[in-house]
Amino acid sequence: MEVEFKSSIYNVSIILQILSSNCTSTMHLKVIVSLGSTTVEQNAAAANTGMKLYSWDEILEMGKENTSDPLPPKPLDICTIMYTSGTRGDPKGVVLTHECIATYVTGTDLFMNQFEDKMTTDDVYLSFLPLAHILDRTIEEYFFHHGASVGYYQGDIHALRDDLMELKPTLFAGVPRVFEKVYEGVLKALSELLPHRRMIFNALYRYKLHWMRLGYSHKTASPLADFLAFRKVKDRLGGRVRLIISGGAPLSPEVEEFLRVTSCAYLIQGYGLTETCGVSTVGFPDDMSLVGTVGVTSAYVEVRLEEVPELEYDPLATPSRGEVCLRGKTIFTEYYKNPELTKEVMIDGWFHTGDIGEMRPDGVLKIIDRKKNIFKLSQGEYVAVEYLENTYKVSPIVEDIWVYGDSFKSVLVAVTTPHEDSTQRWAQANGHQGSFYDLCKLEDLKKYILQELKKVAETNKLRGFEHIKGIVVDPLPFDVERDLVTPTMKKKRAQMLKFYQSDIGKVYQNISAERKR
Repeated sequence: MEVEFKSSIYNVSIILQILSSNCTSTMHLKVIVSLGSTTVEQNAAAANTGMKLYSWDEILEMGKENTSDPLPPKPLDICTIMYTSGTRGDPKGVVLTHECIATYVTGTDLFMNQFEDKMTTDDVYLSFLPLAHILDRTIEEYFFHHGASVGYYQGDIHALRDDLMELKPTLFAGVPRVFEKVYEGVLKALSELLPHRRMIFNALYRYKLHWMRLGYSHKTASPLADFLAFRKVKDRLGGRVRLIISGGAPLSPEVEEFLRVTSCAYLIQGYGLTETCGVSTVGFPDDMSLVGTVGVTSAYVEVRLEEVPELEYDPLATPSRGEVCLRGKTIFTEYYKNPELTKEVMIDGWFHTGDIGEMRPDGVLKIIDRKKNIFKLSQGEYVAVEYLENTYKVSPIVEDIWVYGDSFKSVLVAVTTPHEDSTQRWAQANGHQGSFYDLCKLEDLKKYILQELKKVAETNKLRGFEHIKGIVVDPLPFDVERDLVTPTMKKKRAQMLKFYQSDIGKVYQNISAERKR
């Protein structure tokens, strides 16, 4: 409704839905184009609403009969309005110009040309992220620029493995949760091997990692290890992947290191937002010192950290920390029809991302958390919640976790979704029986998960107030169907609080009751 577009293209199957009189989001539509042939029923419905309905073939014929000279866009003309995921409120319309897109493509060329493996027209990209996601959109723009191929998954994320086997892409891009699934799948397969075979795999892993840390590329570190053990990991991604890109959220150092060693492919982790036309910093594929970071500044982009005094982040301190601010020709021009919010984030030409970063002396950036995801507990301590979630997720029993703190409480609580295989192994070892859903109801499992979270906290030297003191166990993953995450698996924290509020309240009551005993 915000864009008030007058014409649009739709799949045949939803034409009647779009033409229905109660579809308020299409009230400004005047022309509808169907990707297939139109039916008598659809044409009648269009006539009743005063809209014009055309089939795709009719549009092509109209173009042939009404030719015109090409009219190239100007650099500052709007290329696209891309909407953010809406994790912190309503989605915002990000206006990107042709200059933004062209600068991104040119900068990516400069980056890619540094490496031995050049991109060719034989490269293939599998698109399975939402087409409205900036990471997917910019990768496709780059592939089309080079005349390479893009294949689209069949629409079922559970059948992604089949799509990988069929298309055999050379570039695979995804959000961290996708790579965590690959990592977990390999670990599960390893756990089922005979002990001596598992020992051989681990020995080859350590050997190759040693040489990669000394500066050898993944190709030259240990071809023997690749042949004996790691080619099977590459086969899980179709067998031809030579470049893996992770974006959308920080990839845990543990998973990143594992994929760099075992995938037989280069791995790049970058940082960017819809507002920055995708990548603003990017890591070098074979530099193991960059594991756990988002790399260095991209071409045509400037980065600086700004002090956040209320959170005690100071760019001039050691380590250098603050809010990440970006400037350059890839930065958006405005939020569509929202000048107030544009002024709020664009100050003196710098886009204030809301992300908290740490800059190493060598110019390498690490994202710590979101400024708005940092809150204060009742004793006055600030909590970086995304950092804690990424830390606690390394526990084998944790599939996913949402950490929550009430500013009127002194402790943190969490909602965890247990890892099913790990839960079943725990049950078998401790004499429990039943389905996964039944096991998740057990107090013993809750106590075990809390013990494992405590071990992770102690191993990572978390401060006392960063320890989880109570949990809710949910057997279901955080999903789009319950509106708990976006299509790219970013947590909708306000929705999660609303959904789990009753359970969270009971956890706090139990903690309070235990303290009074």
